[in-house]
Amino acid sequence: MMEFNFNLQDLPFVAKEILLKVSNKTLLFYGTMGVGKTTLIKEISKQLGVTDVINSPTFSLVNEYEIAKDKIYHFDFYRIKTEEEALDIGIEDYFFSEHWKLIEWPEKISNLLPPNSTKIEMDKNKNGTRTLNIIL
Repeated sequence: MMEFNFNLQDLPFVAKEILLKVSNKTLLFYGTMGVGKTTLIKEISKQLGVTDVINSPTFSLVNEYEIAKDKIYHFDFYRIKTEEEALDIGIEDYFFSEHWKLIEWPEKISNLLPPNSTKIEMDKNKNGTRTLNIIL
């Protein structure tokens, strides 16, 4: 496990460290509403080469971004009520691809998650900084 305590200005460094440490392309982002999961995913996506505007897929469940010789699938499962809703969008096709999968609210689909993934837990500290744990 690796831990980072950081401010918003440290985000590029934290994103770069995550990308250097992970051994797979499935990143599971855990944390309460407003902790900064989407902001971190935007920075990771930028570092992977996304030049498009990156938005949270809160209503569409998944956004797809093209990068050089690869793709990023950004999922947000906050609004789903059952795992069947994820199955209805063809989640297996996404999860079994070799592309990047950045998943917010993975606890909503815990029975469907790919086994080879990296857990990233985020907490907001009283002083406004964030603590991030990478569980490899």
